Amino acid sequence: MKKLLLAGAVALFGLSNAQIAKGTAYISGQVGYSQEENNNTDKKVESFKVIPTAGYFVGTNLAVGLGVGYKNDKTTETGTTLVPGGRIVAESKDTESAFVVAPFVRKYWTIAEKLYIFGQLEVPMEFGNVKNEDVSTTTLGSTTSTSSTSTKSNYTSIGVNIKPGLDYFLNKNWSIEATIGEFGYNTSKFDVDGAKSVNNYKFGLNLSSVTFGVKYVFAK
Repeated sequence: MKKLLLAGAVALFGLSNAQIAKGTAYISGQVGYSQEENNNTDKKVESFKVIPTAGYFVGTNLAVGLGVGYKNDKTTETGTTLVPGGRIVAESKDTESAFVVAPFVRKYWTIAEKLYIFGQLEVPMEFGNVKNEDVSTTTLGSTTSTSSTSTKSNYTSIGVNIKPGLDYFLNKNWSIEATIGEFGYNTSKFDVDGAKSVNNYKFGLNLSSVTFGVKYVFAK
């Protein structure tokens, strides 16, 4: 009966003796580009980021690491207004770019021989700027005139996030990992006189926030 209960516990909870040894190192990261266009509003959104990551297991199933990289988000919106004898074309472009540093601690729990769940505590930091450019072109008959304005402000952002996820080892050197949502807090401060800090909270598991990655493990 005891053996039967133990077998049931293994089946139910996925208990396994497979462990990730102390001294194991790995490299991973995020590389992504997306583009979204809305022809109804003449709006275009582009996002790019590259954040390589390195981790080291300081204990069994316990890793520390660091991600360092760059991100850029650009939104362009164009509008046309008809006026007597001509038209006005206005274009607005908002660009946010930042250098990213993200130290983290990750704890693994074994489900099966090659499958693990993990919880990651991360402290993401961004040092970047936000730039806004507005260009207005007025055409009246055969006459065209253009005016433009531009503003730029620097910002610093820091947060604390907890991310749950799954990690499946294809073999001793390669694994596929996925994170599902995040719980955390983030605050941003702009170097503009009178500007207040911007605080954001994230809470919950969200299937639309699932991210996938490939990791190379330097097996011992």
